[in-house]
Amino acid sequence: MSHRNYPLVSGALFSLVAIAHLLRLVYRVPVTVDGYTVPMFVSLFGCIVPALLAAWAFRLARSAG
Repeated sequence: MSHRNYPLVSGALFSLVAIAHLLRLVYRVPVTVDGYTVPMFVSLFGCIVPALLAAWAFRLARSAG
């Protein structure tokens, strides 16, 4: 994998994670882990942090190419 492909792939994966958490927030999908209901604010952080990491990865890929 070249130096440019790695940030593109990681940015795409971080984007998918951010989109999944955003969809959970929009559609209010309940998530239960071992009988414990995960609060919605967890998906807020799960949306913001991967989105920032994806933006950082895409910017790194653009500057490397």
